[in-house]
Amino acid sequence: MLAMKYVVILGFVAIIGSLAAALVFMMRGDRAPDAEDANAPRNNHMARALAFRIGFSVLLFAIVLLSYFMGWIQPTGLPVSR
Repeated sequence: MLAMKYVVILGFVAIIGSLAAALVFMMRGDRAPDAEDANAPRNNHMARALAFRIGFSVLLFAIVLLSYFMGWIQPTGLPVSR
């Protein structure tokens, strides 16, 4: 169970890191560094970083769902009172 905490923390760090990388690419600009022409091809680093973020999110969700079905983690929600 302790290993799952580390997996979830690592997943969140990867998601936040990818989001931060996309922010850096957005703030720098999306043009090629040696391109002075306005019609120069665009780099897609920001889109790739955001795609990785989505991939990390889906992977983390799948790992948590699989862990629940395998019995590695248990729900600890609030009890239902009627």
